[in-house]
Amino acid sequence: MLALLAGCSTTPKAPEEVISSPAPSPGDAAFNWEDPNAVRQPASPAKPVALAKPVAQVKPPHLVTPQTAPPEPLTTWIALPRWAAQHKVGAPQLLNSQPRTYSVSSPGGVMVLAVGSRVASWNGEELLLGFAPELIDGQMFIYGLDLQKNLEPLLCAPSLAFGTNRVIVIDPGHGGSNTGTRSVLDGRFEKEFTLDWARRLKPLLEQAGWTVFLTRNSDTLLTNSDRVVFAETHHADVFISLHFNSSAPDENPHGLATFCLTPTGTPSSLTRGYADPWMEQLPNNAFDAQNLQLAARMQSAMLRATDMEDRGVQRARFMEVLRGQKRPAILIEAGYLSNPAEAEKINSAGFRQELAEAVAAALK
Repeated sequence: MLALLAGCSTTPKAPEEVISSPAPSPGDAAFNWEDPNAVRQPASPAKPVALAKPVAQVKPPHLVTPQTAPPEPLTTWIALPRWAAQHKVGAPQLLNSQPRTYSVSSPGGVMVLAVGSRVASWNGEELLLGFAPELIDGQMFIYGLDLQKNLEPLLCAPSLAFGTNRVIVIDPGHGGSNTGTRSVLDGRFEKEFTLDWARRLKPLLEQAGWTVFLTRNSDTLLTNSDRVVFAETHHADVFISLHFNSSAPDENPHGLATFCLTPTGTPSSLTRGYADPWMEQLPNNAFDAQNLQLAARMQSAMLRATDMEDRGVQRARFMEVLRGQKRPAILIEAGYLSNPAEAEKINSAGFRQELAEAVAAALK
């Protein structure tokens, strides 16, 4: 059960494709798209069949510039061209007609979105949206929370910056009787590989100016709540949990993914059978934008270093090590111990060194 809670024992399911509100009626054909005050509101998105209390706002740590107040959540659908014009990013460019696919660019990079698909891409790497974009009167519409929580942090916000006197907690997943998954090659446990990865990462980060704490530096049993309390006690600015994946007995799934907490009001891309209460507001939701920026940067660095399959930046709500964090926090699943080819890589000390160097590079 502990291994399941840590999120390494099953493969992420492919996100459901969702088209969640109907096309407008013929009487709406004369809608004035150029009027900046006009608002088209299709029906709210329906909850995807396969996807499953408010807290006080938390002041972000010193490594990021805190907002004076969180923006009001957008629960309407907004035409992408209009949003792009308002936010002074490049006008959407049509890439394909079937499915209708558009790109939107800013100095930070390029976002590609397709009508009817929750799978978007950011600078060529996969990103999972909350809801599938829709086509209405020839225009792509995006759900407001996806604009706020996925597009704006990457296309519009300043890059995530790390200040001085920065503190990071690295969490080697599992430990003790909580062994995690095991290698299909020789039966070695995930807990061994995550600890070795963390030990290799620590000096690299210290050389880059970080103060680094490991949640465990031996084969020690820790609960997920212990790991959250550890980060709080050490006044961490960033929290990163290191894991490897498994889909045993299926040996086919492969690739790496980076997870951050699901924003309030949207469905997760991974639930593993847990409840997925959309309106749950958790302490770490105060860092939605920074979580996504950190996850995207980490996923990019690790893909460049390892040339592994891209399983994307994904959202999950059940991962206990993320839920209570009061700082930017992510969880990395760096390959499948159930896949023979990837298990062979993970068994290699050289590969684990590559992983450590990739994480360090993303945090420079």
